[in-house]
Amino acid sequence: MTRMFVDAWDPSYGSSFEGGAEGGDGPASPSSAQVDTDVEVPAAEWAPIDASPAVRCPDVVFLVDGVRRNDAGLWTAEEDGTSYAGLAASYAAGVVRCDLARGAAELVGARVGRGLFTASPSAEDVQAGSVRYEVHRIHGTGEASKLPAAVQAPLTALEIDISSAAREMGASLAADDLLVVDGPLRNRRQLPRTIGYVKTQQKQYLPASLTTVVTSLRPGQRTPVFHLGTVWGGWSWYLRLPGASGAPWSGIVRVECSPDLAPEQAIELADVSVATLPRFASSAYKDPRAPQNLVPIAGLERRLRGMLGDSRVLHRALTLATARSR
Repeated sequence: MTRMFVDAWDPSYGSSFEGGAEGGDGPASPSSAQVDTDVEVPAAEWAPIDASPAVRCPDVVFLVDGVRRNDAGLWTAEEDGTSYAGLAASYAAGVVRCDLARGAAELVGARVGRGLFTASPSAEDVQAGSVRYEVHRIHGTGEASKLPAAVQAPLTALEIDISSAAREMGASLAADDLLVVDGPLRNRRQLPRTIGYVKTQQKQYLPASLTTVVTSLRPGQRTPVFHLGTVWGGWSWYLRLPGASGAPWSGIVRVECSPDLAPEQAIELADVSVATLPRFASSAYKDPRAPQNLVPIAGLERRLRGMLGDSRVLHRALTLATARSR
């Protein structure tokens, strides 16, 4: 009999994994990346790996994340009679410092950005009350449906700046620390003691024979380290967080670290991640994206959204500002 499970992840956020039944890029859809699965152990010997009792959690963990919000859609009226879609958006990135020895967490850095995203050649910055939306010129025709995706680039740049500042802070304090970036590392691969935390699985990187190792993981276990031969590739591994529903991919996250590290260093970070990340797993009754949306990340997101300001006030300010410009 087929077993069924209810994913604790709120469906309004999509899914914790994106299955391929409809042709989507989920775990059932293989990636075209070259994968070396013989890094830590030969592929034939793959099996779940328990947290090593010899590996301890770092004293300090920094976690970085960003949020974004669409404030208003706009249209331009050009002198030649043409029109372009525009999107006014707010975004923010921040870092939370968790001192595990003291059992305390604090926001230690945050920045807010605003942008007007459009392909209009004549659009200028918009001053909406005390808030300024800087023009980000989009290449191509700039269809309205494609504008929300354009916000990701400046948000990623903001997250990179915040990540670098967090790493500098850790170095200045000479702490035994770990930096956890919410999402792939991308341009942050040069940062030391840093891992990327991918909570939504969109690609299946492993062959079917090794995917069964992923789905057989128990909470607090990880797979062996493997190598992804992509542009943004590097060392990677899967682990399962506590609080999962029991469904094959429930609670599974993919973790990655810099390809510039030696295999031994990547394996060491993998062990540290198993000792660290499960203690931050969220609970379904508190978080609609449990257990993958880590508790400090959820708190950080709430703070950052608060820093974006009231969307209704900003929408009205944008409406008044564009009316005056006419």
